[in-house]
Amino acid sequence: MDQGYKYIPNFLTEDELRDIERVCDTFHSQWLKENEEFYKNRAINSAYLTHSNKCSPQDRMVLFELIGSCKIRDELKSIFIKEDPAFLNTQLFFDPFNKSQENYWHRDIQYTDHSIEEQKLALENSVNNVVHFRLALKNENGIELIPGSHARWDTDQEFKTRMALDGSKPSDDLENGQKISLNRGDLLIFSANMIHRGLYGRERKALDILYCERDREILKFANKECMPTKDELNSISFQELFYLNENLG
Repeated sequence: MDQGYKYIPNFLTEDELRDIERVCDTFHSQWLKENEEFYKNRAINSAYLTHSNKCSPQDRMVLFELIGSCKIRDELKSIFIKEDPAFLNTQLFFDPFNKSQENYWHRDIQYTDHSIEEQKLALENSVNNVVHFRLALKNENGIELIPGSHARWDTDQEFKTRMALDGSKPSDDLENGQKISLNRGDLLIFSANMIHRGLYGRERKALDILYCERDREILKFANKECMPTKDELNSISFQELFYLNENLG
């Protein structure tokens, strides 16, 4: 992942996708009922799909078996070389209700409490290492990203665009953007630190699984209710993802 991302077509088979999509659809239907106003105003994703109050035990296990699968483990081992990563969260991405709502360039780190200088230092020192595993549940337009931007700070134009400065908008095109469309079953792995934006349209439906370094500053955002119980761990291949004593039920 020298450029900050990796694209794997046909990562999951249709048989593997079927139950995963069913669980995501069940969660999404309930989420829409509880968040109708938010959805109609600006939402483009939901989160905490494995929360014990949002998902049945059977559906949680479908997701946990994917999150901690051998397929996923092989990819994680090639990214997190020094130590085992940890599971952080899940998100479900969809198109905005308002079809004129524009997408936006961003780095995930800009939504933390880090100052600009702290964000620069984090990139320079490769800290706050969080990666998205985005699994497409439908054919979609995918993601546009700036290759290599996970390991460097913005150019002047990137910063102005991302932060909406000097008349620029976060939805403006950037000259180094690379578009990666996704088909059902494809996987896109990318650094949360890189400059990227989702490409709306085609009724996208994508499940994101977030993994991170075992950094307490990151793991403070992990929700205990989204973690498997000790009994549920027995059915998960890559159990080390959840070996966080303060988060296990």
